[in-house]
Amino acid sequence: MTQAAVPLPSTPELRIPIREILPWAVFVGVLALVVLYFVSTEQGALALFSNGYVHEFVHDGRHLLAFPCH
Repeated sequence: MTQAAVPLPSTPELRIPIREILPWAVFVGVLALVVLYFVSTEQGALALFSNGYVHEFVHDGRHLLAFPCH
């Protein structure tokens, strides 16, 4: 059983230019900051909304992330 080894075809290298990644990275970063704002400080000293709906919506997330809320 002697067979010659068949070389596997090489896969081309995948390169993603930074110019294509940067807008998505900025978008995800801004989105993460908005989510962090709503979980951490909304209905606190810097409230954007006057009712308590946002606070109640993210209330369990605050406790999960160890943010004090009461």
